[in-house]
Amino acid sequence: MSILIDKKTKIIVQGFTGKIGSFHASEMIKYGTNVVGGVTPGKGGQTHLNLPVFNTVKDAVKSTGATASILFVPPTFAADSAMEAADAGIKICVAISDGIPSHDMIKVKRYMRRYLKKEKMILIGPNCAGVISPGKALLGIMPGHIYLQGEVGIVGRSGTLGYEAAQQMKNLNVGISTSVGIGGDPINGSSFKDILEKFEQDDQTKVILMIGEIGGPQEVEAGKFAKENMSKPVIAYIAGLTAPKGRVMGHAGAIVSAYGESAVEKVELLKECGIKISKNPSIMGETVKQVLDGDKSK
Repeated sequence: MSILIDKKTKIIVQGFTGKIGSFHASEMIKYGTNVVGGVTPGKGGQTHLNLPVFNTVKDAVKSTGATASILFVPPTFAADSAMEAADAGIKICVAISDGIPSHDMIKVKRYMRRYLKKEKMILIGPNCAGVISPGKALLGIMPGHIYLQGEVGIVGRSGTLGYEAAQQMKNLNVGISTSVGIGGDPINGSSFKDILEKFEQDDQTKVILMIGEIGGPQEVEAGKFAKENMSKPVIAYIAGLTAPKGRVMGHAGAIVSAYGESAVEKVELLKECGIKISKNPSIMGETVKQVLDGDKSK
């Protein structure tokens, strides 16, 4: 079992025929992902990568039965594409697009409120690496070869740090159940807490690694959720220990403006919640292996 996607998940690509969409769709197909078509307005009826192209997401869903989509759409149109996916009945949508205005994401979040929880589309991103369940499916831009199938769930804002953790674990023969990049923007579709809740319900996942950074309250909220609701051990690495307050650092979400948003404060608050901390990025894999081995010895 894995969270969000598996071998059977039917996936469409929004922005299918563009340069970026074509490249990553090809990589997803090579990985074994069940990509069933794509969407590019005005190119419906054509074939691309030996798969059908549709004008709208609704047409694609009706024809293919797709339940998941991935957006490789310019930021100006990405919010509309996400809302179109929700209206078409897509259950899981990954927005890779970077640079979507915060105002547009507020509009998307508000738009999604019209759906009941059981009918509401799960939005991952934007500005994210996507989702991979090793050996099953890739709905994102991760380099699939560095992910070994196993029992560790990864959730993080930084795609690069997620790759680093995956490679470290592979070197230690530690596998991953699912890795989720929730994105680095201040307003995103799914939070750390949302993904931790899914890992808690997943039989395959035994340990979770949460990769956070400065700015915003999400990591601490996830820590409080873990303390009160999770039976599985959670490990955290928080990037930005030396970052100055009040300055944007890389990701749009990485700005410290309140108590609990700096890396030092987050680490202390997470420790209070019983979260084990990886002190630096070079030992994320070792820290996970120690916890995983300890859990197996019980």
